[in-house]
Amino acid sequence: LRMLQVKLIVTGDDFGYCPRRNQGIVDCFLAGAISNVSLLVNGSAAADAAKLARRYNIPIGLHANLSEGSPVCEVLKTNSSLLNQDGFFHGKMGFRTALSKGLLNMSEVKQELKAQVELFHELTGHLPPHMDGHQHVHVLPEVRHVFAEVLEEYGIKYTRVPIEPGLHNCDWIPPSLMDFYLGVEEDSFNTVDVFTKHGIRWPDIYIGLSTMGRNMSVSSIRSAIDSAILQLRARAPQSSTATIELMVHPGYPSVPPTGGCGEGPDDFSQSWERLHELQTLIKPELQSHYKSRNIQLCSFKDL
Repeated sequence: LRMLQVKLIVTGDDFGYCPRRNQGIVDCFLAGAISNVSLLVNGSAAADAAKLARRYNIPIGLHANLSEGSPVCEVLKTNSSLLNQDGFFHGKMGFRTALSKGLLNMSEVKQELKAQVELFHELTGHLPPHMDGHQHVHVLPEVRHVFAEVLEEYGIKYTRVPIEPGLHNCDWIPPSLMDFYLGVEEDSFNTVDVFTKHGIRWPDIYIGLSTMGRNMSVSSIRSAIDSAILQLRARAPQSSTATIELMVHPGYPSVPPTGGCGEGPDDFSQSWERLHELQTLIKPELQSHYKSRNIQLCSFKDL
């Protein structure tokens, strides 16, 4: 069996969330452990993150956020369907509930997404080569159409479709979280046609739900990549190259009140799990595994 050339995009999400997250992501990038970042433009340290990306030449895209913190669009900061009674976004599950009840105005969703692209451009000096969704809001019903329109309008070619091979076999994921992941998977399946119709592309394989936080280890990453490659081989035996995106969240734990997107850092951000991801990703045995499998780290603009 000839060697498959694998291009692996290791994306550090939530760049800009807080100074300690930024530092962890930069350390990871300089160690050769991640190859790409996704910026939260409404994060409390977003401007700093953009400066760091420029200084270290870190490939950067947009992590569109409609669920945590405050909007960046001035008009929507006071009186909008995207906000709860405290004046913040509805939250990871709250956003989904409001959407399913028909309470979200899609023209406001579009307005906010465009404002985030514009702010990204302002902070970095360029449009994002890729754009995905914080807490996977971009694959939700209705939102997916608006999201695809915005990408097409700005000529943003790449996104993320979180369908993870082997997810169903991950018996270490607690049932409540697995329910959420299976919802994300179903939404993603229903998004494929929409994104395709708008000419948007994404890597062949997505990994990141089964390897998040405490579940990340060299062996969990290795086996996720290996089973993904096996699946690709079965699906397209003739193909000589494959692209994989591994979503990761490295960082040093946030210390409140610093961080977040307007309302302070969340629990995951303050936990040891971020540091655990950072320490796992920089392990030399992971790097040598990539070499042995002919895996080359790259970013979206290298595809």
